[in-house]
Amino acid sequence: MAKLTPMMQQYLSIKEENQDAILFFRLGDFYEMFNEDAKIVAKELELTLTARNKGKGQPTPMAGVPYHSAESYISQLIEKGYRVAICEQVEDPSEAKGIVKREVVRVITPGTVINNKILKDKDNNYLVSLVGSKDGYGFSFVDISTGEFGLTQIDGQDSIDKVIDEISRINPAEVIIDETISSSKRIMNFIKSNITSIITDIEESFNYDRAYELLTDSLETMSLDGFGCEGLNIGIEAAGAIIDFLNKTQKRSLSHINSLLTYSTLDYMVMDANTRRNLELVKTMRDKRKKGSLLWVIDKTVTAMGGRMLKKWLEQPLLDVKEINKRLDSVEEISKNILLKEELRDLLDQVYDIERLIGKVVYGSANGRDLIALKNSLIILPKLKEVLEQFSTPKLKDLKESLDNLEDVTALIESSIQEEPPTTITEGGLIKEGYNEELDKYLDAMNNGKDWIVGLQKQERARTGISSLKVGHNKVHGYYIEVTKANLDAVPEDYVRKQTLSNSERYITPELKEKESLIFEAQEKSVDLEYKIFLEVRKRVGKEIDRIQGSAQGLAQLDGLISLAEVALNNNYKKPIVDNGGTIKIEGGRHPVVEETIEEEVFVPNDTYLDGEGSRFSIITGPNMSGKSTYMRQVALITLLAQIGSFVPASKAQIGIVDRIFTRVGASDDLSTGQSTFMVEMNEVANILNNASDKSLVILDEVGRGTSTYDGLSIAWAVIEYISDKEKIGAKSLFATHYHELTELEDNLPGVKNYNVAVKEEGEDVVFLRKIVPGGADQSYGIEVAKRAGVPYQVIERSKEILARLEEGEERTLQLAKEDSFVEKKVEKDPSKVKESPAQLPLFSEPNDEVVEELLELDIMSMNPLEAMNALHQLQQKAKNR
Repeated sequence: MAKLTPMMQQYLSIKEENQDAILFFRLGDFYEMFNEDAKIVAKELELTLTARNKGKGQPTPMAGVPYHSAESYISQLIEKGYRVAICEQVEDPSEAKGIVKREVVRVITPGTVINNKILKDKDNNYLVSLVGSKDGYGFSFVDISTGEFGLTQIDGQDSIDKVIDEISRINPAEVIIDETISSSKRIMNFIKSNITSIITDIEESFNYDRAYELLTDSLETMSLDGFGCEGLNIGIEAAGAIIDFLNKTQKRSLSHINSLLTYSTLDYMVMDANTRRNLELVKTMRDKRKKGSLLWVIDKTVTAMGGRMLKKWLEQPLLDVKEINKRLDSVEEISKNILLKEELRDLLDQVYDIERLIGKVVYGSANGRDLIALKNSLIILPKLKEVLEQFSTPKLKDLKESLDNLEDVTALIESSIQEEPPTTITEGGLIKEGYNEELDKYLDAMNNGKDWIVGLQKQERARTGISSLKVGHNKVHGYYIEVTKANLDAVPEDYVRKQTLSNSERYITPELKEKESLIFEAQEKSVDLEYKIFLEVRKRVGKEIDRIQGSAQGLAQLDGLISLAEVALNNNYKKPIVDNGGTIKIEGGRHPVVEETIEEEVFVPNDTYLDGEGSRFSIITGPNMSGKSTYMRQVALITLLAQIGSFVPASKAQIGIVDRIFTRVGASDDLSTGQSTFMVEMNEVANILNNASDKSLVILDEVGRGTSTYDGLSIAWAVIEYISDKEKIGAKSLFATHYHELTELEDNLPGVKNYNVAVKEEGEDVVFLRKIVPGGADQSYGIEVAKRAGVPYQVIERSKEILARLEEGEERTLQLAKEDSFVEKKVEKDPSKVKESPAQLPLFSEPNDEVVEELLELDIMSMNPLEAMNALHQLQQKAKNR
């Protein structure tokens, strides 16, 4: 260190304290990076890598960016998963004795971003803290851009599963963990594989007492009683760890984080990470995009705040019937008043992101344009309240009351800040004339001086007779009088030469110099004063944060409700009946996403009936690609939509409150833990069997297909018995399978019903009707699906041959031979174990008089398609059982 320059010694000293971040070191008009930081930045940002002290044998790698454009470079690094420490000059270089003092003023991490260029308008940017102990887990989250701050405490037998579920729901950009969490392979694998690799360790010495003190200091309270978290010691520890992290990285006031939401995971419908993924609530499984998800369908919000609020509703469906019906009643009233709805939408469309704007104000990063955007948003509040006066439902009346007109804040910004201010706050042009008397004097002096200078050119041309004389200005020499060399003989004696050019001379006069000094002095003083005035105005606006945040919350909820009404009208959704009855009855239900994405087909609606008694478990059979998975998912999505207070895609629906939705739909190898497809599937099934209740909705698709036929069938059979048993679980369930043997359970297990997807055979072709009808399926039509997938004709024909022989009761093994690619070898089989396919009827059988008579009596022309299919199915069953 002794051999280094004082500046490099200072750099290395500061870098030593910020080893996990790229250090942006301010040198004049640039931020410079050195050593490994320089190499990383040069590679990631495609900058030129240079070197310091090239000629002294040990060159230091170096890269830099201009300070005025640093924000875009920092954004790129944050998006790539780096932390950036901003090191500024904290004293005036002209007053410094020796090297200028520098300090890290902020550490920017993925979880502490406030830059709008990085943040997505309708997504929160969460920082999460996790703490573990023998009593359970503490979970806390914060969005520094909006001030949202919450905690919960998770305990019980399945506490790790619940922690993972919460991490999945919040989807943080960054996670803070303690030693207990870091030693949990399940939690750490989930975070690293599915969420983020940006993980920070909490100091071992951090404890509950320190956390409590940090929280009360930050929230400016004597205790935490008012936030409902007293006694939740591990939760408090997690929340305190977040505040500690923010204090160390942000190094400034965080007064917009002024409330703490204490919640329980039992307050909302529980959905594990698999269910959220399988139902594609906020993003698709394949490409992780919003388009194609349920949120994509229902999000018609016009404000960023409303978009974030609607997403929260979707991820936390309600369990309280009263609250659900308050939302439903509001959506209904809005949808019935289309003109008022459009008026509200037009007004909301003029509102900027108030939550993040006030966050920037309090944080100290808001500029003049941010204040104008805030003012233009607050101006809309009185107009919105006027429109809301015309609604009568309790929820909308409450929202109207939650909106504060904030006319004092609007008036303050209106009177002080220019309508089109510059982006910077240190170069003047911010404050309106008439707001501050002292500033007006400076501005008047500047304007009068400039007016005098404008008139000087005319005056001097008349006095000297030089028509080409000009009065000009530049940053180096200030104001001057320019005379071409052809007119130098006419220059007055009081002109003082200032600069010589090739074709002209530039002069000043004592009077011009005096005016210039007055202008420059007034300009310098006005710029300094404008900066001080702006900071004062911003501080005064920030003091009203509680009122502003309250109104922002009201606007977000209103936008969310209007969005649901808009979707209900556009997509023909109906208001569901939501109660605690435990029955799910859907007539003409549709899949909300599929019906919006199919183009050439018309979506076929289906009915559903599930209860806790005689129809609690539905076994659904039918071919692949026939619509079983779509049907089951739509039941889950309709239930979920009803419980967020949305109308649903159905002609009629009655939804009994569901405490949890479980899905096991498809699986793949989990490479991160080395688990096979079947192991992943069994883990998901185990989670359902251990956590489902009689108030849950369970969606199971092809359980057991990942292993041998007999193993898979046995597991599926046992799972159905266990879930359908009221003494064990008794959950409302939909179970899709290709094991036709399972349809026999309808006659043996109470509450189990068979359904299948109707199929129409036209010669050798098969048409999937997408209609769910009572009874089990006769065939799998796997060969038909293979044909549609483009399997070669020869393979299809050979498959039909083999299938026909297998259905005759012969079991064969196939082996490859030189003379023939398919050689058959018969194997003896115990006749007692041969079961004829129920789909095969003898070609020449005795007529079934009863079936024929019933068939002749049917009035086909008066039946609808569903009635006809039901009747045909009943006749077919009678014919099989003759």
